[in-house]
Amino acid sequence: MAWVETWMAALPPLLVYAVVGLVIGVESMGVPVPGEITLITASLMAAQQLVNPLWVAVAASIGAIVGDSIGYAIGRRGGRALLVGLGHRFPKHFGPAHLARAERAFQRWGVWAVFFGRFVALLRILAGPLAGALRVPYRKFLIANASGGIVWAFGTVYLIYVVGQAAKAWLHDFAWIALAVAVVAGLLTTLYLRRRAAAAHLIDDDVDDPSDREPALH
Repeated sequence: MAWVETWMAALPPLLVYAVVGLVIGVESMGVPVPGEITLITASLMAAQQLVNPLWVAVAASIGAIVGDSIGYAIGRRGGRALLVGLGHRFPKHFGPAHLARAERAFQRWGVWAVFFGRFVALLRILAGPLAGALRVPYRKFLIANASGGIVWAFGTVYLIYVVGQAAKAWLHDFAWIALAVAVVAGLLTTLYLRRRAAAAHLIDDDVDDPSDREPALH
């Protein structure tokens, strides 16, 4: 994360917004790039008044919505075979176990997996292509995609921004602010996701092969 922070800090605001939207968009298409790290870094910069938090959140939202929609189109055209092929190419991100977990989430929760998937690293990358491959109706997908992307983007940015602003009263060195905000945001996010996963069973460690099942799309 340090090199991303150093590199982005040297960019003018407009380029920061563009990078945020582009990286998150590419990640949402199904490519394993550091979208969340980029968003956190830009949010930390906003806490230092280097960029505007509103435009960071807007750029992230647009990237998430557009990227997921492109991923949906790719998945609809390529089908499950495309996802299997990606698994061979990126086994650490899209291996058979990862794909089975993501499919299981869709079987259990249908289009809601797209909304909640924005908060889970695995589904954040796979939600768009997998929804397309499973023929989720695009209108339902778009509603879940847009709402999840906006809540995730604005929630992440303003959580870090507010905590960073509070920290500025006591800490004046950027590195210490970044550390404090990252720790607090990481703890809060981890607690939230653990409770969500426990309640919804969105990510199940007991993976079986759901390829023989008919996905329940609501």
